[in-house]
Amino acid sequence: MEFLLILLLGSISFLITFISLPSWIRRAKKTGFTGKDVHKGNSEVAELGGITIILGVVASLLIYIALETFIFKGNSLNFLLAAITTILIATMIGMTDDMLGWQIGLRQREKVLLTFLVPIPMMAVNAGHSMMRFPFLGDIEFGILYPLLIIPIGIIGTTNGFNMLAGYNGLEAGMGTIILSAMGYIAWRVGDIPAVVICISMIAALIAFLYYNKYPSKVFPGDVLTYPLGAMISVVAILANIERFAVMLFFPYYIELLFKARGKFRPEWPAMVLEDGSLTVKDKCYSVPHLAIKILRKIKGKAYEYEVVLLILAFQLLVALITLYSFGLPVF
Repeated sequence: MEFLLILLLGSISFLITFISLPSWIRRAKKTGFTGKDVHKGNSEVAELGGITIILGVVASLLIYIALETFIFKGNSLNFLLAAITTILIATMIGMTDDMLGWQIGLRQREKVLLTFLVPIPMMAVNAGHSMMRFPFLGDIEFGILYPLLIIPIGIIGTTNGFNMLAGYNGLEAGMGTIILSAMGYIAWRVGDIPAVVICISMIAALIAFLYYNKYPSKVFPGDVLTYPLGAMISVVAILANIERFAVMLFFPYYIELLFKARGKFRPEWPAMVLEDGSLTVKDKCYSVPHLAIKILRKIKGKAYEYEVVLLILAFQLLVALITLYSFGLPVF
């Protein structure tokens, strides 16, 4: 029964996103909500496509809440509503960044400060478990420090962190799919169905989005997706008490943070596009995609955008498999 319900909710999220995206792409281009694809001659591509993903996910979760309320009489409604509120706050911040960033511009510190609003719903309902297990240290009880310190650090960190590694066709949606697939599997193993529902709803919507976002992309996700998707990773970790898994799964983003620090956190470091459409990096690496480009050029002489994305996704998949095995969870 649980499997069929999860499948139904995932299907709803998928269909809403897949059906609404073509209309959004047309309207975005008509109204000027477009961005330049810097790796394809600055061609104009529809922006803010992530809003259709959020629409599908929120609709799916609200249906689940209704079923929990009237049929299953669940006891996790406060946490689910807090999770939705967290997602919507992150969505509004991302939309503000996308829309105002073109004409007014939001500074990096302003974006970070705005994300301090994101964890408030989860803090307010005291979501999660205050006892956490650490390698070599065992179980540590954080008590009141968990909602006041651990939750905001986790959610603010992933909200901003996930937004760092982006800008290539299919990269954000692909990374989110892999990370949430691993987390959804872990949540299923520990028996946290609400966390599984959140994961499946987002994964299904991301798969629908990837059909239009894969190389060559017809729509960009925008910060309206990357902020709530990053927040959702922490929300699932908190609800299912699997924070340590999320920390390990986020490993590629720690590397990206180091590269960003090397580049003094400049907003964008696009690669150079050669005449044949392949990519190159002129000097140092300032992002994980730059490193992927250098590796590909070293191995095969050329690096195309879709190859860069596939290499990074393969690395994230490897990190996910290592995470699962390291905690003794069977993958097959």
